[in-house]
Amino acid sequence: MTASARGRSQWQRFRSREVELSAVEDLLREVGAGRGGAMVVCGEAGIGKTALLEQALEVIPQARRLDAAGQEFETELPFTALHELCVPLLDGLDSLPGPQRAALEVAFAVREGAAPDRFRVGLAVLGLLTGAARERPVVCVVDDTDWIDDASAQVLAFVARRVGDSPVALLFALRGAVASGRFAGLPVRTVTGLGTEDALALLSSRIHAPLDERIRDQILAESRGNPLALIELVRGIGMPELAGGFGLPEALRVPERMEAAYRERLAALPEPTRRLLLVAAAEPLGEPALFWRAAELLGIGIEAITAAEEAGLLDVGVDVRFPHPLARSVVYRAAAPEERRAVHQALAQVTDPRRDADRRAWHRAQSVLLPDESIAGELERSADRAHARGGVAAAAGFLERAAALSPDPGRRAGRALAAARFKQQAGATEAAIRLVTTAQAGPLDARRHALAELLRVQLEMGGHGGAADRLLDAARGLESHDGLWAEMTYLQALTAAIGAGRLGESRRLAQDVRTARAAFVAAPWRPVQLLLDALAAQMIDGYTVAAPLLGKAMDALVPADSAQVPDGRWLRPACGVAPDLWDEHAWSTLAERYVRTVRESGALIELPVALRCLALYRIHTGEFGDAASLIAVAHDLAEANGTHGPSWADMALAAWRGDRERTAAMSETIAILARERGQGWVLSAVDYATAVLHNATGRYQVAAQTARAADEHDEPGLSAFVLPELIEAATRTGDVALAERALERLVQRTRTFGTEWALGIEARSRALLLAGSSAEDLYEEAIDRLGRSRAAVQLARARLVYGEWLRRESRRGDARVQLRIAHQELTTIGAAGFAARAARELSACGDRPPEATATPFDRLTAQELKIARLIAEGATSKEAAGRLFLSPRTIDAHVRNIFKKLNLTSRSQLRGLRTRLPADPHDTDMTY
Repeated sequence: MTASARGRSQWQRFRSREVELSAVEDLLREVGAGRGGAMVVCGEAGIGKTALLEQALEVIPQARRLDAAGQEFETELPFTALHELCVPLLDGLDSLPGPQRAALEVAFAVREGAAPDRFRVGLAVLGLLTGAARERPVVCVVDDTDWIDDASAQVLAFVARRVGDSPVALLFALRGAVASGRFAGLPVRTVTGLGTEDALALLSSRIHAPLDERIRDQILAESRGNPLALIELVRGIGMPELAGGFGLPEALRVPERMEAAYRERLAALPEPTRRLLLVAAAEPLGEPALFWRAAELLGIGIEAITAAEEAGLLDVGVDVRFPHPLARSVVYRAAAPEERRAVHQALAQVTDPRRDADRRAWHRAQSVLLPDESIAGELERSADRAHARGGVAAAAGFLERAAALSPDPGRRAGRALAAARFKQQAGATEAAIRLVTTAQAGPLDARRHALAELLRVQLEMGGHGGAADRLLDAARGLESHDGLWAEMTYLQALTAAIGAGRLGESRRLAQDVRTARAAFVAAPWRPVQLLLDALAAQMIDGYTVAAPLLGKAMDALVPADSAQVPDGRWLRPACGVAPDLWDEHAWSTLAERYVRTVRESGALIELPVALRCLALYRIHTGEFGDAASLIAVAHDLAEANGTHGPSWADMALAAWRGDRERTAAMSETIAILARERGQGWVLSAVDYATAVLHNATGRYQVAAQTARAADEHDEPGLSAFVLPELIEAATRTGDVALAERALERLVQRTRTFGTEWALGIEARSRALLLAGSSAEDLYEEAIDRLGRSRAAVQLARARLVYGEWLRRESRRGDARVQLRIAHQELTTIGAAGFAARAARELSACGDRPPEATATPFDRLTAQELKIARLIAEGATSKEAAGRLFLSPRTIDAHVRNIFKKLNLTSRSQLRGLRTRLPADPHDTDMTY
């Protein structure tokens, strides 16, 4: 009997699980009716997540089931869980568009190639599943999701959000109380402990004799309703002990008792059976053929499996499985080191070096105790392959072991340094520091010694504003050894100086960087040279002098091919330059490239920063929902990397939403963290966000104070946001002189580059200081220009202040027109503070804010909306398919759904709705 069959036969339908079970069953019934969906089932180990899913699956017996499970030993190998899930569907690869098929084949190591684009991998998997679902519903069950590799998790989360139009379900069993950030937004059901009545029923089913009530109550209390804990606690315990007053040791927690129970069962088994279990534990692939070949090589007969099956510790059928991941861990840790090495040696010998070279290398590495250059070299090659596929953590693991097995001290130091770099990118700071210490203790050439010193500074200083001096020293040390790394490090030093802001000697530090940089005659990557020179000029000479240099740098950065650049962190300051140039195209391009670059490289330590940069752009475009999702993922990743607390991007979103309590709470926390880390720039950003909140809620005096505090320091990347807030607040408080000074500086910046965003903000700001027809012309100009930009929130605010002006001019009818539009736009965006301000103005005009109404377009999914916009703009099905990496047949199916939902009969009718279609929501779930 397979593990799955046992799960079904042993299931008891508990009353305390009806809500969770019904939710999963309802989802599967929807799938049976042709509509897809996904759900994350959370709960601690042994709580019954798998059993609940098995029971729910009985409502859809006609479905095709696909299974995958995370393995503790495979978390660093990219796409392994995804491969396990998709193996039965690989016959359908030929049906996929070429780019998708190629991406999936590279991900599964079927063909060589650069790191696959995960968006295409996600689309390929989505295509395989929806293709299979044409024959019958498909249900994917992913167990032990916590242990699946990050690449697989990213793709599966992407697919889970896009199966709504096909009979496909994805069910994830996840440890913990809530879903992790990578599955954020999916429906979640948390499975908690059984109710007392159900727990007692389960316990009684395992003990067929009278039980002392005190002992029973103690068992129920200590197990906390965990079904597996209940079963394991009483397994093998004699009834005399229970009846005679047996008490469970209070010092042991349930997981420890579960482990002790597994160890006890393991110790009772014959030695060949224990060795056989160790083979299964050391090779988590679960391939029976590989398992039995290794066993045969170790001289273990097939009869050894009997005792393991009878003890409920192993199930060998289509695959090799333990009853619980804890059992695998216990078996592996219980073995002596020499026993583990022998098993890994056997597994290495039976693993095909052509089909699975990396797994073979890993087994070889675990099979030896003494240094071995042959194995170390093999691990280094595996690290290169893992890194090429975006597996930074895997590359770090291979290289760390390679360093340990390197007999030559120089090679050991070099491999340790490479491993440290990857560990840093993966967010494992402590391990990275340990490895860089190992590297520096060995013989390194001058270049690697300088790189090791740079890495140590980065690890020890992190984002501290005081890192500039040490980074400057590191850059000088790299000049004669690696010009490109030296230039990148100079830029990091300058970025640190900018970050220090009001809490550091920013201008002096920038001058030091420029002086040192001026003596550096190498010719590294041109775009970053331009960026460095422009930022230094902005810090030292001011915006007016720096503006031409900033524009020249941006012209080089946006189209630049940075594939050969060793460090993607140059994109962080570049994202800040774009708003200073009022360049929305550059801003979006660089922010999206920043996220994509760090994601594809696996640099998890940098990804939260990149996500927040993109979130700020989404706030600018009025896509608050997308911004919130990006910030939530960034927060989860930052916490996983050991960085706690909110960021100023969190606060900016809260301020724009008009959430006074949340903004105030975050302001205090962020300010404390910024001062601890020497990040004065963040304090100015907090002041800006505070000004937004108070302008929204009409507390103009406070808004003027905080905007003025931010403006005093003129931080790079903030002026386009701070000056308009200061001008509006100052005019509302009657401080015309302050507003005029701010406007003068604003005009210097807006006229330099003359984008629609810049000139629209300038027109709105000028209008605030004028009266009569001149003001009206400027308000109308602002609305016209901002309407041609992407600045959705600023456009809505332009209508708001225009409506307020019209009301003061006693033109109530005209005011109502503008205020109603402003209120609707601000409400749709989610800018509740400004929407409330518009509502108050409407009330003063004798009008009531309109009720929010749904439109037919609200019925379209995000994918359907994208397709509708493409078709409305005149694209054919083939052209739309190429744009979205879908098949023309899939596009046609979506078009039929769109027609049905919008009550249309032809594409010409859809083209007639082009101007009424809502903006593309910029669906970014996959990327993050």
